[in-house]
Amino acid sequence: MTHMDVLHIDANAAYLSWTAVELLEKGCPIDIRTVPSVIAGDPENRHGIILAKSIPAKKYGIKTGESLFEAKNKCPSLLVFPPDYDLYMCCSNAMYQILLEYSPLVERYSIDECFLDYTASHKLFGSPVAAAHAIKNRIKTELGYTVNVGVSSTKVLAKMAGELKKPNLVHTLWPEEIPAKMWPLPIGALFMVGHATKKKLESINIRTIGELAQTKKEHMKALLKSHGLLVWNLANGIDDSPVTLNSEILQKSVGNSTTIDHDVTDRTEAHIILLALTERVAMRLRKLGYLTSVVSVSIKNNSFMRYTHQLKLSNSINSTTEIYENVCRLFDQSWKGEPLRHLGVHVSDFQASKTRQICMFDRSDSSKLQDIDKAVDKIRARYGTRAIIRGSFVNGSINPIQGGVNDSEYIMMGGYEQ
Repeated sequence: MTHMDVLHIDANAAYLSWTAVELLEKGCPIDIRTVPSVIAGDPENRHGIILAKSIPAKKYGIKTGESLFEAKNKCPSLLVFPPDYDLYMCCSNAMYQILLEYSPLVERYSIDECFLDYTASHKLFGSPVAAAHAIKNRIKTELGYTVNVGVSSTKVLAKMAGELKKPNLVHTLWPEEIPAKMWPLPIGALFMVGHATKKKLESINIRTIGELAQTKKEHMKALLKSHGLLVWNLANGIDDSPVTLNSEILQKSVGNSTTIDHDVTDRTEAHIILLALTERVAMRLRKLGYLTSVVSVSIKNNSFMRYTHQLKLSNSINSTTEIYENVCRLFDQSWKGEPLRHLGVHVSDFQASKTRQICMFDRSDSSKLQDIDKAVDKIRARYGTRAIIRGSFVNGSINPIQGGVNDSEYIMMGGYEQ
């Protein structure tokens, strides 16, 4: 196999770091990375999930994926901020542009992670480790947040290297370093070993990556089938996957949901909440340059029973009005009349907006709706999302874009303190 030099770049606590930079640029007196703080979905009702946490929050035992309620019990003074996915996409794009200066072959693995094939760039920027430090320092200086950079000869080893210790560090994990650096790590630290795989491996007393690496390959195949062969190879540093040029973050769906702080029993109120959710979903869909052909509505009642219904459309759309009409249609068909506590709107099955197929049964005002959405998006992008809202939300308690109920402006740095 041809030798490669691969860099894995991973933003540290990406959502929280990016929100922190935005707040500092707006004059916030505190860097929220230096205090116990988190990014969480639906922060108003304490039912949100922790998406990112600061290092001080981690010291309280707060974990990504746990509920905001649990986190607040651990740290009552915890600062909570909602996610801003449009901001995060801009930050991700800025990082990607810097990486392109070091190699034309950059793979966007996720919104906060990239792989960079450095094999052909030695003469321009020096050794892979020197380039890794340069990238790390530039991102901190120019963009205001820190990254970890892992360096190795394969993608998986580069990714594992970047995870060794955080934040704001460069690590190598060359094949000859595997026994000393990777094998002592717990088995759950290995890429592609999830909770179920970890449990099975521990059941046969495989508790470190090294123990997995030294187990016979045939035993792994018998225990985990093809996945057993995969993780055995990874434990031994075997990975021939190339860095694939990918300038876009592939997104399979866009959604928005809200937990409501009271029982919703009125169809009109439910429709207005769904409109607020749809506004945000449709804006994000258009910003991504997509059309959707599948619309879904999720409902949770006050007994916490949840059900979801979806509709396959005959043609692809991204108009707020058209999506909303289908959302209401789905809701009216699905709702059994019981009190509601949670509503969600999701769209999926995307195609690029420039490839839209014209349906002979398209409504005559479809193009007009697209023009209206385009104008509204421009105004909101320039003056803020509340610069123009629908009359349905005037003097109401529902956030006209996010869908949150009883939203209000909090004094604490524009975030949420509870």
